[in-house]
Amino acid sequence: MAKLYFRYGAMNSGKSTALLQAAYNYEERGQRVLLAKPGVDTKGADHIESRLGVSRRVDLVVPEDASLRAEFQRAAGPHPVACFLVDEAQFLTAEQVEDLLRIAVLDGIPVIAYGIRTDFRTEAFPGSRRLLEIAHSLEELKTICRCGRKALFNGRLVDGRFVFAGSQVAIDAGPAAHGGEVTYESLCAECYLRESDGVLAAAPAKG
Repeated sequence: MAKLYFRYGAMNSGKSTALLQAAYNYEERGQRVLLAKPGVDTKGADHIESRLGVSRRVDLVVPEDASLRAEFQRAAGPHPVACFLVDEAQFLTAEQVEDLLRIAVLDGIPVIAYGIRTDFRTEAFPGSRRLLEIAHSLEELKTICRCGRKALFNGRLVDGRFVFAGSQVAIDAGPAAHGGEVTYESLCAECYLRESDGVLAAAPAKG
């Protein structure tokens, strides 16, 4: 039986690079792969881009309300697929993650999903939560915090200042949509708490 794999890590842990390497490994052996990303992820449009400068066009951009299994079957056509690789899987809906399980178990095609577990508030993305619940295999991809410890969380900065409130998703929406330029930093638990406690302590009291 084919399996559903979830490979997760904080931002900048090399998830997209690992996905592109996995695709290369399959194709080097003459096996066909399909690559997908959620349509919510507008960064790179219809490409997967790694921090190392490697880029590749995906076979499937998944609309937010689409049946992922049906979209996959259309993209696959009549030719065999050795593996289905999904980037930014945290942006999938819970139902689409369940379709990944169906592709693996019912269609017999291994599925490897890459993504982050939690947002900048340390709350799980719906897609990640469902993957943690139903994936056959979980693998953490590691990166380090600025202090040298293992990074667990994703801090959001607006114009260089950490923020801990706002919409869960902020991708290339432009400075006006979020009050400034949005960037992210991977942090260990201690550095994350130091930043969040400092922001909360400095916030003006309400009422």
